[in-house]
Amino acid sequence: MFGDLMGMMGKIKETQAKVEATKERLNNVLIDENSSDNLLKITLTANREIKNISISDELLEDKEQLEDYLILTLNKAITKATNVQEAELGAVAKEGMPNIPGMDMFK
Repeated sequence: MFGDLMGMMGKIKETQAKVEATKERLNNVLIDENSSDNLLKITLTANREIKNISISDELLEDKEQLEDYLILTLNKAITKATNVQEAELGAVAKEGMPNIPGMDMFK
């Protein structure tokens, strides 16, 4: 019984290390999002850290339009990054979870 418990604890610690390594790797996964007319481009990491914002001169002439573009494009980029992050971390967590009857959390 204790051997099983120790094995599970070891597996959980191993999974925690893999999750942390995956989080670090996601700092290097870049997500690009453009506005529909390509006047605004945003690049961020899969951990949702903004790396670059490129704004067309045309958008600089209209503050309200630029604000709208930033909100829409940032929200789309953040959604993409969140989906990538959740998929990656979910896969690592599912792989490392011990098989405990009744604990089918990742189906």
